[in-house]
Amino acid sequence: MSWFKRSKDNIASDSRKKDTPEGLWSKCESCQEIIHKSALEQNLWVCPKCGYHFRISSKEYFDILFDTGTFREFDRKVTSKDPLGFVDTKRYRDRIKDTIKKTGLQDAVRCGTGRMNGQPVVMACMDFKFIGGSMGAVVGEKISRAAERAYKTKKPLIIISSSGGARMMEAAYSLMQMAKTSAHLARLAEAKIPYISILTDPTTGGVTASFAMLGDVNIGEPGALIGFAGPRVIKQTIGRNLPEGFQKAEFVQEKGFLDLVVPRKEMKDTVAKILEMMIA
Repeated sequence: MSWFKRSKDNIASDSRKKDTPEGLWSKCESCQEIIHKSALEQNLWVCPKCGYHFRISSKEYFDILFDTGTFREFDRKVTSKDPLGFVDTKRYRDRIKDTIKKTGLQDAVRCGTGRMNGQPVVMACMDFKFIGGSMGAVVGEKISRAAERAYKTKKPLIIISSSGGARMMEAAYSLMQMAKTSAHLARLAEAKIPYISILTDPTTGGVTASFAMLGDVNIGEPGALIGFAGPRVIKQTIGRNLPEGFQKAEFVQEKGFLDLVVPRKEMKDTVAKILEMMIA
């Protein structure tokens, strides 16, 4: 028998979960530091504790490198087709549509013109979030058009790479882009128009084997993974353990494949100074 009845609860019975609002914090993949998104953005998406460079999109790179209000995008509406009717876990044409809807991008590269510390330039920047930044016919076409624009206007070309390599869903069509982009860059070199390649995390496969490594100056971001095949594939092929930091930008520079490793905060001024010396 109950001799009394509680008139009110001492403990609130509201069982609704009270989470930290999503999207306000990011965890550094290197040191596990929890960073407020606004602080991370102010630091150009670089961990203030350990200097780890977060992957960022073409929009962020354009904001960082172009002078405010000078960016003008071109060839925005060029999109991929499905010449092979490719199907893996889903139809390639459906994958393209879904990725466009999810990312708001038309493909894995965006191109534009603008000024960098007053210097007019043509710039192409890859987006890893669009099917791993893979290079298909559209990426090759837009890179080639950017090189052609630089050639005709005699403006320096800058390409920022971030890619897993050639797009397997386009097979030989994607591999053909290696030769296509390289030919356009050779034309720039003959005309003595500067081309600077910036390699970010990751830059691998056919992109590394073509336009990413053909710059008059090749610059890597700190800690960026840069190579052709992945470390696991190389280890299995040669049957040996790989050196520590193998394929990181600093290691690649040490072996002579990069000219500079430049922190993101210093990238704009560094590239602008290089262009000033090359054009003078």
